Amino acid sequence: MSMRHILITGSTSGIGWGLARGFAKQGYSVTLNGIADAPTVEKLQSELRSEFKVKTSYSSADMRRPSEIRDMVVKAEAELGPIDVLINNAGIQHVAPVDEFPEEKWDAILAINLSSCFHTIHAVLPSMKRRGTGRIINIASVHGLVASPFKSAYVAAKHGVLGLTKSVALELAETAITCNAICPGYVRTPLVEGQIDQQAAAHGTTRDKVIRDVILAAQPKKEFIEVEHLAELALFLASPSAKAMTGSILTMDGGWTAR
Repeated sequence: MSMRHILITGSTSGIGWGLARGFAKQGYSVTLNGIADAPTVEKLQSELRSEFKVKTSYSSADMRRPSEIRDMVVKAEAELGPIDVLINNAGIQHVAPVDEFPEEKWDAILAINLSSCFHTIHAVLPSMKRRGTGRIINIASVHGLVASPFKSAYVAAKHGVLGLTKSVALELAETAITCNAICPGYVRTPLVEGQIDQQAAAHGTTRDKVIRDVILAAQPKKEFIEVEHLAELALFLASPSAKAMTGSILTMDGGWTAR
């Protein structure tokens, strides 16, 4: 039975769920977090337990609330043992011009996409320091490196995640705890698949044209990033082979930031 334990925020769907499956496949006990009803949560945990023979836990902690984040870490460690790997993945998005951007959306995006990373790191570090080991991986975005119009809050938050990653890495540089960030381009998820169908129907065009000319317009390699590939990169960062990598900002963006 594996003694390794990973906590992944925002892991009941999309990228986070793909990461959960990737780590469970390698024997990690997994604490899931996200918004989902009880039957869905049980289905997800059952899938990991039956397919990969690992232990699981779940927290519905609201990433806007520091007290719930602290409680999530305490509960996870009580149920599955010390957290060896933390992946900060939770995020939301809203698109609007700056002068029309709802203030409550700005606050929510900064809280969930950026501040929650601080609060989870703050909560797991004491245990990691006591044990002298740990891995922190922040899922940022190409929008942590470049901007797009109408996404001011998301771009600001993801730039902040990269700054936080570097600061934490420098503070921990003389320990065996590392902190790195991954910046994906557009990833194939059920949510994105739904957007493709909607766009195709709205504009009376094909899925392939929507993918190439709309969704992946800024991504030179006109292919989606696959969640399985992100999981493999995260697994490498969690491995002993990556012990010298800290403060690194790794892109998997189909050439987006090469321009």
